[in-house]
Amino acid sequence: MALTRSTEDFDEFARARTPQLYRSAWLLAGEHHLAEDLVQETLAKLYRAWRRVEQTDNPAAYAQTVLARTYISQRRRRSSTERPVERTPDRADQTGDHELRLSLLQAMAELSPLDRAVLVLRYFEDRSAEQVAHDLGKNTGAIRTRTSRALSRLRAVLGDEAVHLAAL
Repeated sequence: MALTRSTEDFDEFARARTPQLYRSAWLLAGEHHLAEDLVQETLAKLYRAWRRVEQTDNPAAYAQTVLARTYISQRRRRSSTERPVERTPDRADQTGDHELRLSLLQAMAELSPLDRAVLVLRYFEDRSAEQVAHDLGKNTGAIRTRTSRALSRLRAVLGDEAVHLAAL
């Protein structure tokens, strides 16, 4: 069966963007399997709307927006609070910052889904407050306020540990 040009374009886009989407999803979800599910759901949504998406100015930014909104939507579901009893890592972490990574992930897990999405988009994806506001359907002032409050909560959760980890 021959693929249409639009389907081929989507396949090419999905192959190129999946690593970046997975990275963002992992930062949001904090777990490998949840991140994979989030990317899969995001790509399914993009595929359904691909003819419209490919005509936007920036399909990659659109994909990040869909990912963030999908994450927030998933976290609202009752089943999103389910957690496995025992976790086995699928891959070895090779960065050497194990303590920092674990502490930051634990602190981020205590934030609301929207606060977590704002921080990931602003600081891990290096997006402006205006871009994040557009992506999440909020105004820029609200994003700046939410960013400030979320960072304060992170500092409160990390406490003295943040100073210790910064010295590493």
